[in-house]
Amino acid sequence: MMNAAEFANIAKAENAFWWYRGMRRILFGLLDQGAGQRNFQRVAEIGAGTGHFALALQERYGWPMYPLDLGWEGLEFGKTLGVQRMVQADMCRLPYRDQAFDAVVSMDVIVHLSRGQEDEPMAEFARVLPPGGLLALRVAALDILRSHHSIFAHERQRFTRSRLLALAERHGFRPLRCTYANSLLLPVALFKFRVVEPLSGGEPSSGVEPVPAWLDRLLYAPLAAEAALLSRGINFPLGQSLILLAEKR
Repeated sequence: MMNAAEFANIAKAENAFWWYRGMRRILFGLLDQGAGQRNFQRVAEIGAGTGHFALALQERYGWPMYPLDLGWEGLEFGKTLGVQRMVQADMCRLPYRDQAFDAVVSMDVIVHLSRGQEDEPMAEFARVLPPGGLLALRVAALDILRSHHSIFAHERQRFTRSRLLALAERHGFRPLRCTYANSLLLPVALFKFRVVEPLSGGEPSSGVEPVPAWLDRLLYAPLAAEAALLSRGINFPLGQSLILLAEKR
């Protein structure tokens, strides 16, 4: 489970912080290619946190969203946002019937499980989807990018593309698209996480902290560029995140 203290940081940042804005734009660019045109009647967001992203998906695509999270702290923030149908439950034991949803969305959640436990939520995602149902999944990528923020947020594993695809295929998903993202900033991340942080020491802390407006714009620009490239069908060979779009067989 994610560090409960991080929910407050997320709630303050996810509307305007460069990373959240950029990663939303990237995912929307991928969904707009086809999934966003589908008339889903019920969409679950598993690991919805504050529910902010569920609201964004509902506003953009008109999908009725069903957000779920294990942490009551996130759900409390969701209430203040007016998020509907929020449920507190474990993603490894979803409180829904078989084939209950047309699509499942899960952003940076299964990484909070220890390696080897990721099959449990994936089996549940498959169970609540019918054949042809959509899975949109994002995970942290590449062990070399583990950082102070990773430790603070209780991130327990990161993925490679081949391992994520193998996980999806084990549970009956047909990949539609699988690409790394947040790739153009990879050299900056490597320098920060493998050089600056080891030299500076310090305690694990949240990476979701406000930055000056000029820096926010500077960091957002590469993500916006990636969104444009990904929406044209270009995949990235490496990056800080992995995004999978897949259909239930």
